[in-house]
Amino acid sequence: MAEEAAQEQPSPTAPRKVRCIVKLGGAAITNKGELESINEESLQSACAQLRQAMSESKGDGAPEKVLGMDWSKRHGDPADPAVDAEWISGMAGLGLDTNFIVVHGAGSFGHFQASRSGVHKGGLHSTLVKAGFVATRISVTSLNQEIVRALAREGIPSVGMSPFACGWSTSQRKIASANASQIIQSLHTGFVPVLHGDAVLDELLDCTILSGDVIIRHLAQLLSPKYVVFLTDVHGVYDRPPTDPNAVLLKEIEVDDKGSWSIVKPALLQGNNKGVEISVAAHDTTGGMETKILEAAMIARLGIDVYITKAGTEHSLRALKRDVSSDSEDWLGTIIRSSK
Repeated sequence: MAEEAAQEQPSPTAPRKVRCIVKLGGAAITNKGELESINEESLQSACAQLRQAMSESKGDGAPEKVLGMDWSKRHGDPADPAVDAEWISGMAGLGLDTNFIVVHGAGSFGHFQASRSGVHKGGLHSTLVKAGFVATRISVTSLNQEIVRALAREGIPSVGMSPFACGWSTSQRKIASANASQIIQSLHTGFVPVLHGDAVLDELLDCTILSGDVIIRHLAQLLSPKYVVFLTDVHGVYDRPPTDPNAVLLKEIEVDDKGSWSIVKPALLQGNNKGVEISVAAHDTTGGMETKILEAAMIARLGIDVYITKAGTEHSLRALKRDVSSDSEDWLGTIIRSSK
């Protein structure tokens, strides 16, 4: 179904190959134990690193003056935003490679509303589900706006795009319609599209939740980025929940043509594809790490390298710059790639 949707896209294509699709994990940018609470420090760090990865400046050690693009007054600000229009109009350009797409998870936004109302199970004939659909979208779109603002404060020309508003829909939770023309046109004009997991209409269930991880896989199929980065609240994929003191970080996973995967590094788990234990929070309606691994494997099967690492660390900056190889022993994260 996703392949059919990809084939039905309009003719325009991006001016050059999309460099990277970045997933900002909900657990990394929000405080998951606190309803609708943003982890400001982690979000700011992720946005600053994304700017560093985009920067075309060679760098002479001097701090770069950032063109902030959030010109709205924030709650608690004592004065109106200052906009140096003369300086901005004299700029030759942004000096950024903006050929990125950002997709973010919901974290402490949306999951509560969706799980309490059963939006992910469908059934809009139910008043509870219909109300929950509205409540879920209010929550996730408010987070999307805050992430767009955080990126804009780092001088990244980002524009929020909701899958529901763009006409994306599913059939039995699989993507049935996903018009990406607005995304492609935004890339053409130098904007960075920022999408998110969303409540969408479903042909058979009435409605469901479309996760950010599924969105990334579809965009990867359609736009063939050079690489994909998942930024999470842990260093990568482990052989068991990372809270377990015996958990082992899986450094490299290979995926074959059939979608089957096996562990390459560390050597003690080499060839194993059964020993990864997955835990999913009770309120998580998108499948958590299990969905992330499965979708990452589907992307890797396309010949696109996937990096999973912890947001706001030196390892995430290296992943965003693609300054990582399978021989990088000092890099903490998981690389998922094709076995071909």
